[in-house]
Amino acid sequence: SVNFVTSHDGYTLRDLTSYEQKHNWDNGEDNRDGHNHNVSRNWGVEGETEDQGIRETRLRVMRAMLATLAFSQGVPMLSHGDEIGRTQKGNNNAYAQDNEISWVNWDLEPWQTELLEFTRLIFALRRDSPVLRRRHFFKGLPSQGDGEKDVTWVGLDGNELTDEDWNNGSLSTLGMLVDGEATDEMDARGRPIRGSTILLLLNGSDKVARFKLPQLEKEGRWMMMVDSASGSRRETHGEGLPMAPHSLVLLVWTTDRRIPGDRRLQATHPLVSEFPVPGA
Repeated sequence: SVNFVTSHDGYTLRDLTSYEQKHNWDNGEDNRDGHNHNVSRNWGVEGETEDQGIRETRLRVMRAMLATLAFSQGVPMLSHGDEIGRTQKGNNNAYAQDNEISWVNWDLEPWQTELLEFTRLIFALRRDSPVLRRRHFFKGLPSQGDGEKDVTWVGLDGNELTDEDWNNGSLSTLGMLVDGEATDEMDARGRPIRGSTILLLLNGSDKVARFKLPQLEKEGRWMMMVDSASGSRRETHGEGLPMAPHSLVLLVWTTDRRIPGDRRLQATHPLVSEFPVPGA
């Protein structure tokens, strides 16, 4: 599959989190052109704002959307400029505009530079993790005999989701546990493609969610790799891992105190914790 959040048609990622109505007046068609169903949210103010709380929320949501794209199975398609928060000022049909509406402004503000570094980080983690780049769909079954499932969907309590959970229309939190050893993927020589076991947590609600991290039978512990909301080190104290509203967290099961992957990127980026989650 090909996965994307935005494309050349419609809103940019920044506009997707800043506008709830299209603003196509400059296109000369009395704002009649362009799609009216944009599935967007402005978080309280239409368009640009100086409200710091709204600005922080928008940035947090943009990071979560980019991370969801980077960590989804399938081919990711990133619309140019989304990695730096490009805006078309709410114009969702700017193909005829050869001006500042459709141009890319390379004079980046600090938050845009941070978003660019975050995008580089998450796609570097994708590159370094075989379990994030499968060529086949998950089966939700053990790959061999009575072993672990290739993917297990978990809830806030750390347990596998039930049929009742799947039929709960208000469910807005989800965990995806991917076992790095339970794979049917093979390389060119017929050898299994294995990697680290990962846990991807998503909180799509407007409230802080507390995830109880599932404990695996094999030796190791959970180490936080990415938190799209905050890079602070947070203790669970047995009550679960708190997640900000509309955020994503990626953890890896490891026996090593070091973080696997690109140490240079992770050591310099504020959204990566270099230490395991205490109590997890």
